Amino acid sequence: MAMEKVDAKEREKIEAVRKTLRKQAPLTAKQAMYCNDACVERFLRARGESVKKAAKHLRTVLSWRDTIGADHIIADEFSAELADGVAYVAGHDDEARPVVVFRIKQDYPKFHSQKSFVRLLVFTLEVAVSCMSRFVDQFVLLFDASFFRSASAFLNLLMGTLKIVADYYPGRLHRAFVIDPPSLFSVLWKGVRPFVELAPATAVVCSLDFEDSLEDASFTAYPRTASLRFEPAAALLATGTKGIGVGSASSRFSVTVSHDNTLKPWYLSTTTPSSVGPRSVVPTSSPSLIGASPLSARSFSFASPAARSTTTPPVHRGAPLTPFSTKGGQKAPAPAQQFPRTPRPSFLQSPSMLFAFKKDGQASRGERERESFLPFLRFYRRPYDEISYRAKMRPPLGGLIAIVDEKSKQHKTVQPPLRRHAGLHHQQLFQLHHHQRI
Repeated sequence: MAMEKVDAKEREKIEAVRKTLRKQAPLTAKQAMYCNDACVERFLRARGESVKKAAKHLRTVLSWRDTIGADHIIADEFSAELADGVAYVAGHDDEARPVVVFRIKQDYPKFHSQKSFVRLLVFTLEVAVSCMSRFVDQFVLLFDASFFRSASAFLNLLMGTLKIVADYYPGRLHRAFVIDPPSLFSVLWKGVRPFVELAPATAVVCSLDFEDSLEDASFTAYPRTASLRFEPAAALLATGTKGIGVGSASSRFSVTVSHDNTLKPWYLSTTTPSSVGPRSVVPTSSPSLIGASPLSARSFSFASPAARSTTTPPVHRGAPLTPFSTKGGQKAPAPAQQFPRTPRPSFLQSPSMLFAFKKDGQASRGERERESFLPFLRFYRRPYDEISYRAKMRPPLGGLIAIVDEKSKQHKTVQPPLRRHAGLHHQQLFQLHHHQRI
């Protein structure tokens, strides 16, 4: 009984919004088809169940769609973008939501106007909406920012896209992921995040964090799935005459640390696969670098003395090292070796620790964002296929080919069979008539 009352109230609000729209201006056939129950309900939720605000917002969207020509955009206008895979629908997730991938290069705005980009965005979103099932009304956006070198340029593109989605597609966005942005993007995003309406649904992730989560090993054959960073270093302890060595798993670089040269305690040199094996060992005389990777060697060299200190017992010169002995001549076992613990940074070393109120067992925002992106990783790494994307376009979005093909299927006529001797019969009649005249 309560559900019936709720449905009746929602129905009254939906009809009130439509009535308000008809009072302002009559609706065309396409506008009336666009303002269905699900559409009006999304606008009501976006405007806090206010009938006046929802009607005003919906009228603004209808005017914008008429101005941009959203009902008349077809695929023939974006043949180059479709061939390059600039923006496309990669598939559907486990909840049947369409996943839209944007692989826009930094030079794209230089050769295309703002209006053409907006039309491409609207076309892609309309394709995503058209391929939704009956009980699905949201989509997922994946922004591949690896083609951008300027953080500000990508931020302008991202904010413009989110602004269009928030204003003219309310309630449609489920999640948006920014993948591999430029280095300074995180700093700029923190500054503008409070002013972006869809910022709570937007996450920033790095594809290098998901190298070990490939579902199919064939993905590594594609150049975009190959990583260019260091492989995890394996620390190999080996005793020798010169000390202890630290090994690196990378076959392209080698790090050498030396305390003999105080001006240049460490240096990075390139190696060739023929000279250095996959598990080459680089000798070092620094005990503080035991178990450290080449990526952290520089941070160890500039660390505080407390962080570089070890529990190595002092060496007595002039007498060899012997185990501890007692008065009875019995030798006591040597104490177990204790590895140094990394001290927690104090407030003077890291002032940000004062504002870190992370509870035990509670994941941080970055960890939650990475976990939420994991189901959509396969769409990001999947290669682009233009044929499969065009198959998702329903007429008239598919272009003139799709429209003609659809009409030919609906109006299929049977042509009458051709007569074999029709031409010969007419020729004989012409010759007969000519002879009669002579």
